[in-house]
Amino acid sequence: MEIIRAENLTHVYNLVDGGKIALDGLNFSIDEGEFISVIGTNGSGKSTLAKHFNALLLPTNGKIFVTGFDTSDENNLWHVRENVGMVFQNPDNEIVAAVVEDDVAFGCENLGIEPEEIARRVDSALAAVNMTAYRKFSPSKLSGGQKQRIAIAGVLAMRTKIIVFDEPTAMLDPVGRREILDTAQKLNAQGLTIIYITHFMEEAAVADRIFLMENGKILKIGTPREIFSDAAEIKRLGLDVPVAVELAERLRRRGFKLPKNILTDEEFITALKELKN
Repeated sequence: MEIIRAENLTHVYNLVDGGKIALDGLNFSIDEGEFISVIGTNGSGKSTLAKHFNALLLPTNGKIFVTGFDTSDENNLWHVRENVGMVFQNPDNEIVAAVVEDDVAFGCENLGIEPEEIARRVDSALAAVNMTAYRKFSPSKLSGGQKQRIAIAGVLAMRTKIIVFDEPTAMLDPVGRREILDTAQKLNAQGLTIIYITHFMEEAAVADRIFLMENGKILKIGTPREIFSDAAEIKRLGLDVPVAVELAERLRRRGFKLPKNILTDEEFITALKELKN
């Protein structure tokens, strides 16, 4: 079932001074429970798009509907933001309290939820991101990955249907990046719709579909295998491809007969073993 739909979605910054088109007539839909990755170079429009999912920005032209609500209608803002949570790049900018469990409860308190219900939601959210043991900690004592998991718990406690991750691992080390991606996949498996904006192609490769952006447009929508099948096109745009895709392509150029559709490390290793046989 469709949960998000964009119709000619357009966003122009600094309209008074002539304007800079950040989103240029986007049309797409996302189904409930999908895992969508959005990739593109800096300036392609990824983060501008992210802010339209929960009406932090409103369309200059066109429409975007979230759980059936038109985001440009101010009467719908509560419903939109009730259903869409955001996780941003810098976890330190998302922490508002001095104790982990208080930070997770913050959004619920702003929604006016009863204290007993908040306590239940905090327990459930911390368990979902494997941070129950840290509930009494100061966030300042946590790693970057743990702070991001606390930010995710705060979103979960508000019972949103959609979580938008706007480059959530950009400031994390490889361990922290793996923690956040694993958490996003786990939540998606539980039925949440995930929109995951990233510069890391291995992260994008786990999605159901990828939106490939350039200069405010969506150039292509497809499965990871479809998107990364043309490594030359991806590189032309200034992006990397997953390591397995790159290594397989280099070996093919050297004459090794590897399958064309290799995407993951496991598939690459399997193909190498078959070559030996």
